[in-house]
Amino acid sequence: MKLRFLEVSVGVFVLLGIAALFYLAIQVSNIAEYRDRDTYHVVAYFDHIGGLKVRAPVTVSGVRIGRVAHIVYDPERFQARVTLAIQAGQDYLPADTQASIFTAGLLGEQYIALEPGGDYEMLADGDEVLFTQSALVLENMIGRVLTNLPGD
Repeated sequence: MKLRFLEVSVGVFVLLGIAALFYLAIQVSNIAEYRDRDTYHVVAYFDHIGGLKVRAPVTVSGVRIGRVAHIVYDPERFQARVTLAIQAGQDYLPADTQASIFTAGLLGEQYIALEPGGDYEMLADGDEVLFTQSALVLENMIGRVLTNLPGD
């Protein structure tokens, strides 16, 4: 009887551990944030998106206001077309807002930072962000530094 109680208690402990790991994985991945809420979509074109991925954060002043919804290549413009899903309550972005791709930390994930402009018209569903700044590619920067070094 004592052995049976020990086996059941170890089984319950293992199940609680697995449930805790599952809960932690859900919290870390922000899976709850991926639900479709009321959003409007704007489009931005970039020459180079680096490692930007779908569901990457879209921020203004460091505050997340949306996510990257789609990334496709536009063969007519020869650029990456990035669709941003912005929360409906964040409808204050001027039409001349600038979108830049940044990296969170030295090796962190990439995200899009929006910098509001001064226009009186606001971005609406389906509009295009006209001013964009592509991701900085570390390999290109290192190559520029190495080619500009003085020779012997």
